[in-house]
Amino acid sequence: MAGTMRGPLLDAIRNKTVAAKLLSFSGLFAVHKPKGPTSADVLNRLKAMLLAEAGLPEPSRNMRKQILKIGHGGILDSAATGVLDQITKEELENVLQKFTGSIMQVPPLYSALKKDGQRLSTLITKGKTVEAKPARPVIVYSLSLKNFKPPLFTLDVECSGGFYVRSLVNDIGRELSSCASVQELTRTKQGPFTLEEHALYEDKWTIDEIAQSLEHCMPLLSVEPSRKKLKTELSEEHTMSCEDK
Repeated sequence: MAGTMRGPLLDAIRNKTVAAKLLSFSGLFAVHKPKGPTSADVLNRLKAMLLAEAGLPEPSRNMRKQILKIGHGGILDSAATGVLDQITKEELENVLQKFTGSIMQVPPLYSALKKDGQRLSTLITKGKTVEAKPARPVIVYSLSLKNFKPPLFTLDVECSGGFYVRSLVNDIGRELSSCASVQELTRTKQGPFTLEEHALYEDKWTIDEIAQSLEHCMPLLSVEPSRKKLKTELSEEHTMSCEDK
């Protein structure tokens, strides 16, 4: 005698299979972060979507052991704004040469670096006084001006791990006897993963799509050159004159 399964029983079996597939994942894949939400917001959204698809409950904050663990390899900031004074393209290009190669860089105060277990950005938001971290060595493999339309200019940066684009832009502004801030920032490459080829946009945040992405991305790690933390930043900044230099 043949029969068919319908309704809640069939759904339960399917959810169990999908959940097992999700929880079997282990590895790295690329995700597109849109402008606006924080990196943590994106991960929380991704986790919620995957748990919902698998029919698994979202864990509470009090739970010590998480059902699904997802992390990121580097934080991306939201936007910043500013205004330009008169700076020529030639002046800017000449300054960029000073920030290529091995340089010392002071991390920005508003960052994910920690003091006494708390992020500096969190302390600043709470109105606490925060001291700048000491300068540390970073490497700029290439730095070029891609567009110059005052009050905006666009830079393409290929850099080492631990590098802060906001610090670079601030230092460029100071070198020009002015000020500069980041308006938009797009990371086009992180290690072997490129935005164009590998990053999953939100409409593809599904278990099947991530499974395919893992198959595509994981082999790339074994052929990654020595600059493992290489990342390319494409940013749009503008400068403004100020007295506090």
